[in-house]
Amino acid sequence: MTDIAPTPVFDYFSQVDLPTPTLSDDEVQRLFADTFGGEIDVQALGSQQDQNFRVFARGSAEPLGVLKLSNPVFSEAEIEMQDAAAARVAERSPQVRIPRIVVGPRGAMSTWWESSQGRIHARVIENIAGRTLMGSGYLSPATVENMGALSAAVSLSLADFTHPASVRVLQWDLRHAERVIDTLLPLEPDAGVRAIVQRAADAARAALAPVRDRLPVQAGHFDVTDDNVLCAPGAAVPDAVIDFGDVCASWRVGEIAVTVSSVLHHDDATPETAFPAIRAFDQVRDLTDDELTALWPLVILRGAVLVLSGRAQVRLDDENEYASVALDREFRILEQAASVPIPVITAATRAALGRSRSEEPAWTGAPVLSLGRHVELDAATESPLNDEGAWLDASTLDDAAMAAIDAGADVVTVPAWRARLTGTTDPLPSTPETVPTDVLVWLAAPADADDALVWTVGAESVTTLPARTRLSARRPLDAHVPPRRTTRALADAWREVAGDPGAVIGVPAAAPTPDDLLDRRHEVLAEVQEHYYAAPPRIERGWREHLVDVDGRVYLDMVNNVASVGHAHPRVVEAGSRQMHLLNTNSRFHYRAITDFADRIAATLPDGFDTVFFVNSGSEATDLAIRLAMAATGRPDIVAMREAYHGWTYASDAVSTSIADNPNALSTRPAWVHTVDAANSYRGKYRGADAVKYAPEAVAVIDELAASGRPPAGMIAETYFGNAGGVALPDGYLTEVYAAIRRHGGLAIADEVQVGYGRLGEWFWGFEQQGAVPDIVAVAKSIGGGHPLGAVITRREVADRYRTQGYFFSSTGGSPVSSAIGMAVLDVIEQEGLQENARVVGGHLKRRLEKLGEKHDLIGTVHGSGLYLGVEFVRDRETLEPATAETAAICDRLLERGVIMQPTGDFQNVLKIKPPLVVTQASVDVFVDALDHVLTTGF
Repeated sequence: MTDIAPTPVFDYFSQVDLPTPTLSDDEVQRLFADTFGGEIDVQALGSQQDQNFRVFARGSAEPLGVLKLSNPVFSEAEIEMQDAAAARVAERSPQVRIPRIVVGPRGAMSTWWESSQGRIHARVIENIAGRTLMGSGYLSPATVENMGALSAAVSLSLADFTHPASVRVLQWDLRHAERVIDTLLPLEPDAGVRAIVQRAADAARAALAPVRDRLPVQAGHFDVTDDNVLCAPGAAVPDAVIDFGDVCASWRVGEIAVTVSSVLHHDDATPETAFPAIRAFDQVRDLTDDELTALWPLVILRGAVLVLSGRAQVRLDDENEYASVALDREFRILEQAASVPIPVITAATRAALGRSRSEEPAWTGAPVLSLGRHVELDAATESPLNDEGAWLDASTLDDAAMAAIDAGADVVTVPAWRARLTGTTDPLPSTPETVPTDVLVWLAAPADADDALVWTVGAESVTTLPARTRLSARRPLDAHVPPRRTTRALADAWREVAGDPGAVIGVPAAAPTPDDLLDRRHEVLAEVQEHYYAAPPRIERGWREHLVDVDGRVYLDMVNNVASVGHAHPRVVEAGSRQMHLLNTNSRFHYRAITDFADRIAATLPDGFDTVFFVNSGSEATDLAIRLAMAATGRPDIVAMREAYHGWTYASDAVSTSIADNPNALSTRPAWVHTVDAANSYRGKYRGADAVKYAPEAVAVIDELAASGRPPAGMIAETYFGNAGGVALPDGYLTEVYAAIRRHGGLAIADEVQVGYGRLGEWFWGFEQQGAVPDIVAVAKSIGGGHPLGAVITRREVADRYRTQGYFFSSTGGSPVSSAIGMAVLDVIEQEGLQENARVVGGHLKRRLEKLGEKHDLIGTVHGSGLYLGVEFVRDRETLEPATAETAAICDRLLERGVIMQPTGDFQNVLKIKPPLVVTQASVDVFVDALDHVLTTGF
């Protein structure tokens, strides 16, 4: 029997140096014409070991495809295998776009060229439309997830693919990574790089060794990376895979390990960033426990191979720009892959996949401290220690500990693993690393320090621990000392792997409990009662312009005009608390607070506004204002401006025409509602100087209604176009429209719910900007500082006509507590100069945002005044095409960077910037810097 000769295939270790082909453009064009026919233009593309061009028919801007000149070391069988694997994936996973060989006038464009550099294989592959993720810009969780899904689809499609050439030995095959490192490491001239690679690779080898022989093997692409996936034009996530040049048989888990590695060099990436990709892969390929053990060691080894190979390629071919540019990215991959100890990131990955967790290592020795009377302090987000901003004082914890010791405690501790907000002296810009890994200890008297306690404290020369001094004890993992603060996921993983340092001194922390609050919210609240963000942080504390989640992360609140004078303002809290101690009851009782508050709020308005109604919300306020107009005139018709939102009650919803809040708003208005064009001088029918035409057209609508025998009862409008993101009405608009409505016996209603109460800086009320005076003012949000409170203010003769509709009362509108809080809010605005703060800080913020618009084309304009601003994003500054998807993505990325922001406007393409009025210039600078970073690095 004759043995069949094995297919000759490439073996990297027989030829470590792989110089890239460097054919000239002229030679490529000549050879192309000779073999495939037709004259072409070429555009060079990067590659580490091949030579690639995008090719065009001469004079055309439409690409024919991508010409790939394979490195001469690769055999015909290997090239045929690559094409066959691509065809298999295209057949098995039709949802994935895969390039095929282009068929030209002379057949398939795939052949061997006899070039000036020897025999080279040339083939033209379809040019798949779209963009790669090349570079180090930001990758969203959805993008990372799709990368994992593509990796899984390719892996599944090739699960039973076989080919004689699949046994080739590539430097990128992770089964050979250790040998590649051993080959290249001695050749690396930089001792610092050698040390970093050696240390990381040694840890990876040790972790991989127990499972390497049990890992499943199959054919795979093994290069589903950011450079080799494409997003279709206009799409945010990838759906195509290109470049099957690394196809071989290797460990199945290597497919996702390679994908994960390519995520790690991107902006803000950490090992946790890769979890969406791993989850997506696992859902399709069901990673075994051995594969999970191997995953992160393989990611590290991939990073080490990339670093050494890239640097070796540049030394060999210093004109290879593709390899040169990649050096920093490849080094960052290795740094990030090795930034968390393998056991810890592996435990966190298992938890992210919902796999069972192991028990944390128990402390088997006796406690190293004799505790006596022990007091444990709570420094978490909701602890009373943190009230009234005390969490920003570095001395708060020490003061509390000393007070406990003075009261008789022998030992005071603060546990590890639980959020520790207290002592956060520099909250912005915030980071997600908020969970402490150490236990804090204060001793009433000196204590001997045995080896175990010295080890955890990390003070090797200490033999006696001093009294009344804070100690920070952590349990190292092998040679790794945990960071003092880490993320929630990694904190749980560190605890699982290293154990609890509190157990060493006899005060173990309580085991973490799963937080199912969001699931419960979805179960008990109506689906239409939405919350911000798909995966919202759980916010349990606010202070000034800060919001704090349960893990102790501090967010900058740039959207919350409800908390007008800042979250948890002490004067507002004290006023409500004091009044609650005294009386809170139905507003129909006789008590002082409601009268005093009515006097105070009326005094902020022009003469004639002498009568106040109190309600509980902006919706109720605008609803009541409409009913007042109807009752005062005896008419049912109301004129409203389009694209506005006034509330959710029957009447306020009837006059709301924002399609963002109700897509069917215009088609479902009752017959008594008549609308006029949104007077938006930026993107409305009339723009710029032509915006003066809005008022005459609105007047014409009012006149026509009167002429038809239906003179309107009133006209309601936001006095500053708040729902669109702070767009000022054209100068004189309200003066003209108010005059027209009054000429026909109607009343002018000013909706000041969003912009009133000093937010605009220059003006306390929005109508002041117009030089107009309404008949009825509706206001809420700001006046309660977060407490449910609204008001309608008008003249006595208008209010008295409401008797024709019966009588009015709101049980808790203007209650004793509501009134006390309302007066405290006014006190704070006036006495702390918050209107002036809105003017000064808001002016600074607007100038910075406008400067940002000079840098980023996505910013169409900046609307607004004071601390009611809007950044409008457009895809084209001429057509003003709304950048809706981009705005949502920007808000999500800002959340990752610690800034609360939401979109507004009919197209949801405007940032609604309306922070608490106490916001500082330093805080708004943090916001602008974060926005600049997001717009620069991607979203």
